[in-house]
Amino acid sequence: MVKEISPKYIEEIKAIIETGDREGAVREMQDMHPADIAELFRGLEIEEAGILIGLLDADVAADVLMEMDEDDRKEYLASLSKETIATQIVEHLETDDAVDLIQELDEKDREEVLSHINDVEQAGDIIDLLKYDDDTAGGMMGTEMIIVNENWSMPECVKQMRAQAEDMDEIYNVYVVDDDNRLRGVFPLKKMITHPSVSKIKHVMQEDPVSVKTDTPIDEVALDFEKYNLVAMPVVDSIGRLVGRITVDDVMDSVREQSERDYQLASGLSGDVTADDSIFSQTKARIPWLLVGVLCGIVASIILGGFESELAMVTSLALFIPLIGGTGGNVGVQASAIVVQGLANGSLDIKKFASQLWKETLIGLLNASVISGAVLVYNVLMIPGEFAVTMTVAVSLFAVVMFATLLGTLVPLTLEKLHINPALATGPFIQVSNDIVGISIYVQVARLFLQIFS
Repeated sequence: MVKEISPKYIEEIKAIIETGDREGAVREMQDMHPADIAELFRGLEIEEAGILIGLLDADVAADVLMEMDEDDRKEYLASLSKETIATQIVEHLETDDAVDLIQELDEKDREEVLSHINDVEQAGDIIDLLKYDDDTAGGMMGTEMIIVNENWSMPECVKQMRAQAEDMDEIYNVYVVDDDNRLRGVFPLKKMITHPSVSKIKHVMQEDPVSVKTDTPIDEVALDFEKYNLVAMPVVDSIGRLVGRITVDDVMDSVREQSERDYQLASGLSGDVTADDSIFSQTKARIPWLLVGVLCGIVASIILGGFESELAMVTSLALFIPLIGGTGGNVGVQASAIVVQGLANGSLDIKKFASQLWKETLIGLLNASVISGAVLVYNVLMIPGEFAVTMTVAVSLFAVVMFATLLGTLVPLTLEKLHINPALATGPFIQVSNDIVGISIYVQVARLFLQIFS
């Protein structure tokens, strides 16, 4: 049941906890979704949340814990023994969630928690999954699946499916393998009704299902889910053996986390922070790029300092400095945003480096022509007697727009080739680069035209 978690409702729950009404607390939570219970816990003190978790069914409590904020979850886990974490939480999670939780622990604590897991098979699966990188399909997959052999008959297949389904919360697909455990197809449940007497499953399975290898990057996995409208996808090893499956909810969580990281990086935050983090943590994440911005501002002021005599002689040149810097920054961010978006959604292939650069060059020429032409007309009409200023601003704008377009295209493409997050190119990096280069271009062009028209 979906429950609205209002401040009033949180106060009511707190009152129930204070009175020690265990039955009342259980009654309030028994029909709530784990995500709603986790949202409720955000409004409680960690001790109060701990009391409520202790009243929940073990399976529900484990699901609620995975829905909680990472910092709150870590704080709660710190209050538990490693044996309790293993037997009361990890053993009640699917392997992919169990791996996520264990990865949040220190290396020493991980080993101790794993040693207390009673289910040896589950512990082995978790240890195997911990070997994969977090940003690959292997690091995201779970091992809970229904698997049938291609040579089984329908009655035997149904029997095995029933036995395997008892230990599963959700059933997305039934995977078909050969005698060497290589993935051969997917068995549609509809076939159980339409072909009840089929001799072998391989005669009715859907062959060649969409799958990924364990080392496939998460962003490629997400693109496949979107492209083929999947709810689950099998994961195979290097020789095609079925080793796990990824579900759409895991992909959505990964995409959301990546989007948040990219947004923060583009905003000039050097670390992964949230509004709930401490003042020190947020300051630490913000200050690096702010200092870079200040440093670049100082460099720009030094450049303008060497242009002081020209500015004193033609004061109207100073009026267009913000225009030059602002336009270059905007154009650069636009160009880089298009490239980063194309790389993220797969519409831009990094192999087409040259063609994308040529396309952006043409776009830059059009933008530069329109912008510089518009400013040229404005200056001719508004300051007709200052031809040197008019030409300086127009030519500088053209050059700055072209430079910003090429920089905004080259930087994210280069970062992608170097396997560095290209979202870095949509934030302060582009802004400060364009500011310095834009001012430098403006100064040099102004000196040239002042000499020509003096």
